[in-house]
Amino acid sequence: MRTRTSLLVVAAALATLTACTDSPAEREGTGQVPRSGSSEPTTPSSTETPQLKVETVAGGLSHGWDIGFLPDGKILVSQRPARIALLSSSEPGATVTDVKADLSDVLVQGEGGLMGLVVHPDFEDTRRFTTCQTHTENGQPTDIRLVTWRLADDGQIATREKELLTGLPLNPSGRHSGCRPTLARDGALLVGTGDTARGNFPQDRTNLGGKVLRLDLETGEPKADNPFIGSANRNERYVHTYGHRNIQGVALRPDSDQVFTAEHGPGENDEVNLVQAGKNYGWDPSQGGTVGGYDEGVDMTDLQRFPDAVSAKWQTGAMTEAVCAATFLDGDQWGALNGALVITALKGEKVVLLSMKDQGDVTTVAVPKEFTDTFGRLRAARTGPDGALYLTTSNGTDDKLLRVTPA
Repeated sequence: MRTRTSLLVVAAALATLTACTDSPAEREGTGQVPRSGSSEPTTPSSTETPQLKVETVAGGLSHGWDIGFLPDGKILVSQRPARIALLSSSEPGATVTDVKADLSDVLVQGEGGLMGLVVHPDFEDTRRFTTCQTHTENGQPTDIRLVTWRLADDGQIATREKELLTGLPLNPSGRHSGCRPTLARDGALLVGTGDTARGNFPQDRTNLGGKVLRLDLETGEPKADNPFIGSANRNERYVHTYGHRNIQGVALRPDSDQVFTAEHGPGENDEVNLVQAGKNYGWDPSQGGTVGGYDEGVDMTDLQRFPDAVSAKWQTGAMTEAVCAATFLDGDQWGALNGALVITALKGEKVVLLSMKDQGDVTTVAVPKEFTDTFGRLRAARTGPDGALYLTTSNGTDDKLLRVTPA
């Protein structure tokens, strides 16, 4: 695990790069850090980043939602309009092949469609990967489910092997569908889900919406050490954390067991959270069941109603960026940025880099200028086996897979 000393070195290196003052204009976009036990925030320092090199690996995609790296250097990209692309490499100029797969049951509506993707650790032997997708039966919206596929040896066809987990709630409009799967260090599959804009779902532990779920990647069963594994309700046994609005990113911190999520806020306060098993993250648009519908005027982390709710590690403040995917930079080649948490933004059309202490407390925030007014909406973010950062655009037309490295 990276030492506190190394983190202080990183922080010092970042400090030498900053040219900021305390003026509001120069702090714009740095967001805020809630104080422990209080909704009153503090403002983290802003910093400039070293120059980055951004290359286009391939274009011609449509709403690339997630990225999966294969052992032979090829890349799978899930696309929201129910398509899977296989890229020939991670290098600029890679060719794109449409993988044939029966995705006719996917509801492509609003925020729903073919979403998150995770490549199985034993892919070299099994050729398996798992997707998260909105599902219809007889043309009617049914649920969101995790589906495990097998990719043919030539990469041309993906065959559905099994439905790993079904019954995640689905809004027919596609709103707040989630759904990001990521493997934890212990091999458990963590899945961030959306609340489907239903007011009572986030606090209802018998409902799979507005949660981080934790399950076995092979069997689809809840992990035996889950916090509510003793519950008589099967859904509750999957729950790792609850009280979330719409989780879009799940990231494992290198050399650590820490897991962070990125989550959409309503009119303000998109959040980055540190996952703690069994904890409530305080989103309750039903106000304890006292109001109907979906009251988005409540706090993202309602500490008055839930004094023990876990406060965010970082929030966007009095605006939303529509934060999306999350991943960590990892490797000495990143210099001062090594260990920073990367957050993509859809509405904000930017990348945000958060530097943290050992405990996950955010110290500095940087917004690389290379993405300003250049690529539009940014969605997926994964760190590749080569240590490079890979991102997708999500503009709908000629979307791209980008490769980001230090210049």
